[in-house]
Amino acid sequence: MAAPSIDSPEVQEVETKRVSCDGGGGALGHPLVYLEMGEKDFVECPYCDKRFVLKPGAVVSDHH
Repeated sequence: MAAPSIDSPEVQEVETKRVSCDGGGGALGHPLVYLEMGEKDFVECPYCDKRFVLKPGAVVSDHH
């Protein structure tokens, strides 16, 4: 018997190290959160596990 299928978290390529996530789906989402990648090139939402990945070649500035 095959194991049940589990959907993988969504992955979105972005061009900035600071992103926001509300889970999508309007009222079915989650509270809006702002996430910072820091030294990494990805960050995962603590609510929905969506992964935001920095696009290859994205120019990241230290200025905010």
